[in-house]
Amino acid sequence: MNNDYTPAKVWTMEEENGGTWGSINRPDSGARFERELPVGKHPIQLHSMGTPNGQKVTIMLEELLAKGISGAEYDAYLIKIGDSDQFSSGFVEVNPNSKIPALVDRSGPTPINVFESGSILLYLADKFGHFLPTALEDRVKVMNWLFWLQGSAPYLGGGFGHFYAYAPEKFEYPINRFSMEAKRQLDVLDKQLANNTFIAGEEYTIADIAIWPWYGNLALGNAYNAAEFLDVGSYKNLQRWAKAILDRPAVQRGRIVNKPMGEAWEAVAERHSAQDIDDALSQKP
Repeated sequence: MNNDYTPAKVWTMEEENGGTWGSINRPDSGARFERELPVGKHPIQLHSMGTPNGQKVTIMLEELLAKGISGAEYDAYLIKIGDSDQFSSGFVEVNPNSKIPALVDRSGPTPINVFESGSILLYLADKFGHFLPTALEDRVKVMNWLFWLQGSAPYLGGGFGHFYAYAPEKFEYPINRFSMEAKRQLDVLDKQLANNTFIAGEEYTIADIAIWPWYGNLALGNAYNAAEFLDVGSYKNLQRWAKAILDRPAVQRGRIVNKPMGEAWEAVAERHSAQDIDDALSQKP
């Protein structure tokens, strides 16, 4: 293990800090250039990218539309985070933290800005009255798992995913540290699902919608090319749940929105009508 590094008294950013995101990450916030966000014809305006956090929102919207809720119609505009789109003045106005997803609800007299994926799920569940129980005890169970996800996913994405898949070099200590935590989290979910059909009980909720893009994709081998490394197949209850969620038509639709690359049937860069997704899925082999 390399012990040559000694932290400076005051940290300063190096000219090139390396890695996939080394050219865009900075220690300051705020807009870097002027550009307004486009506005489509639907009540809901989503500005996002099809990462796990982005998938949460598009899956939720597609689930609402599958229930016939016309007010959930949405325009989904692609934010290319590798091109620093999230630092435009228009995006920063909606989300000062410059992270996707960001949503603007224009259905009322005054636009409502919503950011943070968990907050967006909660907002949409409350607004439309679906995927979140009204009984206090049941609602708390869902909220427990929603907040669990919001606190746990950074260890999977920014921790394990970064050091295992994206860091410019492989370092044993952080990979071991975050692999252990990722597997602990998988075990937490596997044990919860041993006696529950869905994450918070017998009802499909925003807890499932929040957790699946991260841990469901990981369980199915669709994240970081790490299925064998983490032995995800050993989590049988998680596997059952992950496959059951993927079988939902709304999940199949929402998971491909705002993806800038991939096969035609699995990458809908922008969504402005149901036909955009229909056309893509029609090309699935």
